[in-house]
Amino acid sequence: MRKLNFYTFLFLSLLMLNFSLSFAQKKQKEVPFTKGADVGWLPQMEATGYKFYDSDGNEKDCLQLLKDRGMNSIRLRVFVHPNDDKASGHCSKEETITMALRAQKMGMRVMINFHYSDSWADPAKQNKPAAWANHTFPELLKDVYNHTFDVINSLKKAGVTPEWVQIGNEIPGGMLWPDGSTNNWVQLGQLLNKGYDAVKKVDQKIKVIVHVDEGNNNSKFRTFFDNATAQKVRYDVIGLSYYPYWIKKDYSETIADLQFNLNDMASRYGKEVMIVEVGGEDDKIQNTYELLAATIKAVKNVPNNKGIGVLYWEPQGARSWSHYALSAWLPDGKPSPALDAFKE
Repeated sequence: MRKLNFYTFLFLSLLMLNFSLSFAQKKQKEVPFTKGADVGWLPQMEATGYKFYDSDGNEKDCLQLLKDRGMNSIRLRVFVHPNDDKASGHCSKEETITMALRAQKMGMRVMINFHYSDSWADPAKQNKPAAWANHTFPELLKDVYNHTFDVINSLKKAGVTPEWVQIGNEIPGGMLWPDGSTNNWVQLGQLLNKGYDAVKKVDQKIKVIVHVDEGNNNSKFRTFFDNATAQKVRYDVIGLSYYPYWIKKDYSETIADLQFNLNDMASRYGKEVMIVEVGGEDDKIQNTYELLAATIKAVKNVPNNKGIGVLYWEPQGARSWSHYALSAWLPDGKPSPALDAFKE
């Protein structure tokens, strides 16, 4: 009888363990695929009187329009000491907190993107903030840590804990030039790790992203992330930009290369991958729809659920306001049907 009870207990224990593991795996799989947009221009568009309309002609909150088209996440950039230029300024800590709270109230997940500059940082320019311009490298390490910690901790105190934080924006050549250039990977690695440490000090659950442009260029990504690995750079997600427009090719010519690179990054470095910026021409609606559908499919096709999302860069940034050709907004203030790709 005692022997029977032991085997019964063992069987029930194994059954419960299997149930717990199955439940945990199911819960893990239930994390929704990230579909979203960078909307850093939105507050200034509204402040200058731009109105957003639904396809039926009724005025509507822009974030609701994006949500209605399947988006569940918002990306916000942060400049250090920006000016008041409507298109190249703003995005201060305070403005970012206001937008993050607004997005969260809409049920959106939040990504924060640090440029570590007073304005745009991208592959062509990684200018130090004016206040940091004459700092020594040890001082720059403190600047990166303190600025990153201050913004993320202030967000958390305000009630928003971002799900992801980018340390640098499109940094194939590094950041905070010349000190953090890829000509000096030892220093760049230290700067990236200071940003990582500051984020994790606020909340260990926040995923840190390192972001490189030209997502279809596997050689560029291997060069960058092999160096990052050699310098023991800490991060959780590889972020990619994908803009066929800027390399003067159609998406159909480069989507296979994007798929290869996504798969290679996930397997080579054991990281999750995400398209944090994508965009197509606003006057080529069908082509942009197909670009988005193909990009989402490519990310979802990454093995082992390592492909976690796709975000459009400034879809609401209508050309009439921004002079930017890759928004996904119509001249009449309505969202482009191209955005319907996010519904699926």
